[in-house]
Amino acid sequence: MNKKDIHFSVAVYNSAEELNPNDEALLAAAREATKNAYAPYSKFLVGAVAALANGETVSGTNQENASYPVGICAERVLLSCIATLYPGIAVHTIAISYNNVNGDSTHPISPCGICRQSLAEYEERVNQPIRIVLSGLSGEVYIIEKASHLLPLSFSASDFG
Repeated sequence: MNKKDIHFSVAVYNSAEELNPNDEALLAAAREATKNAYAPYSKFLVGAVAALANGETVSGTNQENASYPVGICAERVLLSCIATLYPGIAVHTIAISYNNVNGDSTHPISPCGICRQSLAEYEERVNQPIRIVLSGLSGEVYIIEKASHLLPLSFSASDFG
């Protein structure tokens, strides 16, 4: 038997003020985007904003529905908008933030499994890594250099041969 270590590094910042100006502005936009989320059931408002390779910025928010689990996460709303408005354009960075109306919003959270798969596949589709900036409304900020790092041992289009 062999063992294989699978890991990645996360850059950790104490606050958004420590970020470079572009990342700080993108995170501020993601925090602001949480106000547009439709989450009347969970009260967990998520905003995701992407800086595209063509200089455009696109945002998405989670959209819940009384018919659970029909809702869609902010990250997949965002990727759908990008693919529709700017087909084939690579994403440079995505900032994701949240407002937990019923609790704490002061630490980074990570995308769910379905969103991790979607982000990894979008990277593969446009052949460019997507940097991910994660934070709540305040507190620490994580930066991950490739979205696919969030989903080691992923299943992808290349597995179809």
